[in-house]
Amino acid sequence: MSNDKKTAITPPTHTAPPAKFSHGVRKGNILQVAGQVGFLPAVAGQAPPPAGPTLREQTLQTFANVKAILEQGGASWDDVMMMRVYLTDTGHFAEMNEIYNAYFEEQGLKEAPAARTTVYVGLPAGLLIEIDALAVLS
Repeated sequence: MSNDKKTAITPPTHTAPPAKFSHGVRKGNILQVAGQVGFLPAVAGQAPPPAGPTLREQTLQTFANVKAILEQGGASWDDVMMMRVYLTDTGHFAEMNEIYNAYFEEQGLKEAPAARTTVYVGLPAGLLIEIDALAVLS
């Protein structure tokens, strides 16, 4: 990828965004992943459904969706500097932290990124979590 050009990133697993935005954008060594939710991989002509009704199912799929954009943009979890997690229920903090810790242990993450979690009630019905990430590639 050119170092000075802004490049939109849409992995084949993702549907085209419903508005004029990109799932990810890379410019130089910076890659911003837009907020991702726990939708299953895209099937042509169908609206993507959530991975399942549980926080665990949706969180793991959301991580997979963020990872797909990172990889398409030439990055990995180790390049992520900041991750923002949005939950729809304050009661999900402890479970999300447990899922988060186990997932990144499995991924072999060397250094944890800065992160913040907040509660946000504006996700579409049935969705419990959204995650975005900022990566800086070496």
